[in-house]
Order: sequence, then structure tokens, then C-alpha cells
Amino acid sequence: MVKTKLTTGAGSDPGRVRQNNEDAFHSDPDRGIFLVVDGIGGHVAGEQAAAIAVERVRARLERQTGTAEQRVREAVTMANNEILRAAHSNPEWTGMACVLTLVLLDNGSAVVGHVGDSRLYQIRRGEIRKITHDHSPVGEREDNREISESEAMRHPRRNEVFRDVGSEEHSPDDPDFIEVQRIAFDPDSALLLCSDGLSDQVASGEIRAAVERHAGKPEEAIRDLIAAANRAGGKDNVTVVIVEGEDFAAAPPVVRKGGSLWAGLALFAAGVLMAGALAWFTRDSWRPPAVVVRPRTITVNAGIAEAMAEARAGDTVIVPAGEYREQVHLKNGVTLLARVPREPVLRAAPMSNGPAVVGDKVEGARLSGFRIVADAEAPLNVGISLRDAQVEIDDVEVKGTGIGVEIRGSASPMLRANAIRDCTTAGVLIVGPSQVWLSHNLIQANKGPGIAAREGAHPSLLGNVIDRNVLEVPGDKEEIRRQNVFPEAGRGGRK
Repeated sequence: MVKTKLTTGAGSDPGRVRQNNEDAFHSDPDRGIFLVVDGIGGHVAGEQAAAIAVERVRARLERQTGTAEQRVREAVTMANNEILRAAHSNPEWTGMACVLTLVLLDNGSAVVGHVGDSRLYQIRRGEIRKITHDHSPVGEREDNREISESEAMRHPRRNEVFRDVGSEEHSPDDPDFIEVQRIAFDPDSALLLCSDGLSDQVASGEIRAAVERHAGKPEEAIRDLIAAANRAGGKDNVTVVIVEGEDFAAAPPVVRKGGSLWAGLALFAAGVLMAGALAWFTRDSWRPPAVVVRPRTITVNAGIAEAMAEARAGDTVIVPAGEYREQVHLKNGVTLLARVPREPVLRAAPMSNGPAVVGDKVEGARLSGFRIVADAEAPLNVGISLRDAQVEIDDVEVKGTGIGVEIRGSASPMLRANAIRDCTTAGVLIVGPSQVWLSHNLIQANKGPGIAAREGAHPSLLGNVIDRNVLEVPGDKEEIRRQNVFPEAGRGGRK
């Protein structure tokens, strides 16, 4: 039952890149039900999954039988199983699913149900706290403070999730399915539910500032946040629901209160005494202060090799548009980034037939935004060669080489959103006991296998488009077909 007077708002926008909107929301202040859903599956399928989720969750939560926690678990499970049944009955919807976050207000508290990477934030004046945990590889690292919020927002794997609603059958009490928690919902606080179209583009501090700036007028805050996401690129649909407690608009900003003059003098004196004592006891063990080495951005002026030689771990080397005939060696912790994606072109170095890019026993490197092109006059036996390299390759096109990407050893690099096409021997060749991540790549019209895994290699394939190519990889073939896109078979895509 909802006893608190609420001020609420909700809005959704397709963004600047996508034509359709696979997000959906439900806002019912009278019953205290709020929901954000992000559809997976592409076009009609994603929209259909989101619509089913909204309808099933709403219907179950409106029936006030059982505890709030039971209602939340049953609502999400009903949506999950209905989406799965609908996908099985309609081939055009194969692979559809969604992620969602919901709030059910219950006598001064909020019961939260969550699956995936949409989010719930709780906001008080001067403070924002993320309540939900992202069920994704990048989200886990952010929650564990292994990477910062800004690093997570830029990470090439940020759109991958390992929990969703609709891809397999569940029961309400299945472990590792629904994250359910109960939090206090005080009258001076606000709740913000959003799809990752907002949290991937707008930092939490900016989200808090917009909500506070328009306290009492959540619709205006939502307009500002959607505009901010679109200014940042608008790469995804963005949906926001805001729920303000009755005192949120009137709550004063958080201010640290000062003490009296005598108290301040006493603290100062105590500090001086403590500093003197510390200097006495540590005079023989003093060490100079640590030197902080901050990451740099280095722009290529002549050759890439020259800039890479100067770079150190944490630096980013920016490569302008142009054609570069040199062999590029990746370096520990260094990001090699095209200023404009796909405008720098790497070709065979003089007196060499490749590889164009080499990563040998490298960790933490990234290559992003390049084209690697071979032709009869400048052949390349290998586009990218990785040996025991723990690196990320994203938004790279490899065309016309012998082997597009060759991966050897036990390290597990990640290839995301690349196009590997028209190679004469193989698109991606993986040799050795590695578990390579292949996510949302286009593997197209390679004369040998599109992806070949040998000598213990066991790659993970998610959301790749396999067009006019065969796969030579271990694993359940039907599961691979469900998790990826095969245009010749008329299958749909995934998020």
C-alpha cells in the first residue's frame, strides 16, 4: 500500500542512432508500481519482449496476494516464461528477451526486482547511490571498484549481460536469476529507474544534479537527462522514471556544520602536536612523497611506431586519418585509437607481407577503429596476430588478408564489433587453450572457416553475424545459433 504523497515522471526516447525504441516503462503512483524494461532481440522482437514484460509484471503486481517480495519474484518469472513461449511460437521473435528493473512501494520501503543492466538509483540532496548491481562483465568490475564509472561507460563490452528475462525458463526461486532487495524510501529521497541508454552516456553525478535542479518537477529532469544522453552520442534508447518522496523538493542541501571558534583552535593545536610527534618518530624513516604518473594522450604526427615507443601504460595514442604502411606492435596498457573510426588504414609494411598488427605477450592493450586492408599489390598473410595477449580489439575492419585474426596461446583476448571479411584462409583462427570472447562481430564471406578453434580453444560467441561462413568451433551448435545471427537462416539478432 502506498501512503506517501509522490511526485513522479517518466519518459523514453529512441536516441540518435536507432530508429525504433525497444525500451518500455510503466508508472503507477497510486499502486506504487514503477518499471523500466530494455528489450533485446532487434526491431520487432525487442519491442515485443518489452511489451510482454510490462503487461505480465503489471498484472501480477496489481494482484495484492502474498508478500511484496513474492509478488516481485512471481511477476518477473511470469514475464520471463511468457516471453520464452512467445519466441518459440513465432520464428521472427527467436532470441528475444529483455532486462528490467522494477520498484514496488510497500509501507515506507521499496521492494526492488532487477535482472540485467538497467539501473535503480536512490538520490538525496548531495548524494546518489546505485542500488542495483549490473549483471554484466563490465558492471561486476565497476561494482567491485576494479574500474571507474567513466572506464565502464567507455568499455567495449558494456552492453553484454549474463542475466536476462526470456532466454530460458525459470521458476520464482531460481538462484542467480532475480535480484530482490528491500530498501527504505524516505520522504526526502527520490528513486530513479533507467535503461542503460542513460547510464552508459551520462555519469551518476550529472544524473543527480539534474534531478536536484528540477526537484518537484521530475518531467523537466527527465527531459534534461534524455537530452544529455543524446548529446553524448545517443547510441541507445533511453528511458527514465523518477519517483520523488513528498519532502524531496523541500529538502535542504547537505551542509557540513562547523564548530565554535574555541573548538576550531583546539583541533588546530591538537593537529600541530600530532604532526610534531609524527615527525619525531618518523624522522629516520622519512621517504619522499610518491610521484603520480597520469595517463597521457599522444597524437601520431609521423608514424605510429614512433608514438607507441613514447607511450607508457595508461596512455592513449590517437591516430589521425590516413594510410600507414608499417607494422604496428601493441604495448602493455596502451590504447591505440583512431581519431575517427575506420579512417586510419593499415597496409603491409614495405618488404613485408604482414602481420599488420602484432600483440606478443601483451596485457591491457586495446586497438580500436582501424581498417586493415590487403590487396594483390600489398598482400598480408595475417591481419592481426596475437600470441598470449590479453587485449581488446573493437571496431576494426580486416579485409582481404590471408588470416584475418590469428590468436595463439592460453590468453583470452576479446574481439567486439569488428568486421572480418573476404579473407582467403580463415576469418578468425584460434589455436591453443584459450577462451576468446567474440561479441557482435561481422564474420562475412571468408573463403576458409569464418571462425576456427583448434588445439583446445573454446571461444565464447555472442551476438555475432555469421554471413556466408562456416564455423569450426566446439559446443552446442543449436545454442550457438540461438546466441548469434545467421542471415542465410533468417534468424534475428540479439542486443
